[in-house]
Amino acid sequence: MSFTLPGPLLLAGAGRMGGAILARLLAHGLDPRLVLVQDPAPPAETGELLADKCIDVLPLIDELSVPPAVILLAVKPQATDAVLPGLARLAGPDTLLLSIAAGRRLAGLTAHMPEGTGVVRAMPNTPAAIGRGVTVAVANRSVTPVQRGLADKLLGAIGEVMWVGDEALLDPVTAVSGSGPAYVFLLVECLAEAGRAAGLDADFAERLARATVIGSAAMLEQSELSPAALRQNVTSPGGTTAAALEILGGPEGLQKLMTAAVAAATKRGRELAK
Repeated sequence: MSFTLPGPLLLAGAGRMGGAILARLLAHGLDPRLVLVQDPAPPAETGELLADKCIDVLPLIDELSVPPAVILLAVKPQATDAVLPGLARLAGPDTLLLSIAAGRRLAGLTAHMPEGTGVVRAMPNTPAAIGRGVTVAVANRSVTPVQRGLADKLLGAIGEVMWVGDEALLDPVTAVSGSGPAYVFLLVECLAEAGRAAGLDADFAERLARATVIGSAAMLEQSELSPAALRQNVTSPGGTTAAALEILGGPEGLQKLMTAAVAAATKRGRELAK
């Protein structure tokens, strides 16, 4: 599989998410010779990948012979103000800044870059590491159709890509999909603990809960039915599932808890955004 770019890809920040995206791009056929990495201390796993692909890592890149086609900003949010001025000096007129720095808004990112720079802000989630992520992206007014297509192609290497026109929606997006994997993992923990409390061996209960959630997710992916219809198909009137759903679907049940959780995460995202 060939994955071509119109110029170099500069990855600023090769941490967990930056490294995961790079790994997926390389697996899709991106030429390692097109990759430049700026990171003072990449984690060991990413370091092994870079060494294997003979990709040099520099703590700071002062100049380039050719402007990058894409600057992928994957540093921690608190480091963006320090890193962006140096990256801006490397940008050319057609360079796209693609940021996955959580909470950093388009206006703040754009302010650091040369006038007219296309900037895309994206929010991936952790299943991106296995190519099963979902990323929601928003573009500033300078992004061209070609650049948007390029961003879509890059982000598509890690899973499904969705676009929004209103940047404010990225706060609830973060609360649902960005934080969502943690909610699913907590569900598995809670289901396993409930099984243990009901008399199952702890290890057996965890295996059972894990397999149940994985199988249910696969069924949801393959089915054309809505989640509600799938739930109803499992629920026989007066049966065991119905008894459980009377608790989970009650006024103090799962829907109320999930709504409150997403609202809290959305609120915190807005507080942290810059």
